[in-house]
Amino acid sequence: MQRIPISLATDGMTVARPIPNADDPGGMPICGKGIVLTDSLIERLRERGVQALTVEGHPVAVEGEASLEEMLDALEKRFRRVADDPLMARVREIYRKQIVRQMGDGRGD
Repeated sequence: MQRIPISLATDGMTVARPIPNADDPGGMPICGKGIVLTDSLIERLRERGVQALTVEGHPVAVEGEASLEEMLDALEKRFRRVADDPLMARVREIYRKQIVRQMGDGRGD
């Protein structure tokens, strides 16, 4: 998942979290999880005042943000000293799957 400004949203992206109604944040969302964005829907969201949304995967490269490979390399470095500990190996694997899932790569499961 990645939170992006509405200006970077493009046709074909999938909404990962419901988009709340700015007028009634506790009420029904104006767009639900799993909806595939279209140009017309993006325009309607802009008209409703939506400034940012969370989309599936990691479709937008943000300057200064680590890539999937960089994040996995950093994870391996953090756990290097406890590589022989089965419990820590399990914790590392949980973190690895979460990183991969958030970055939108199919290698997460």
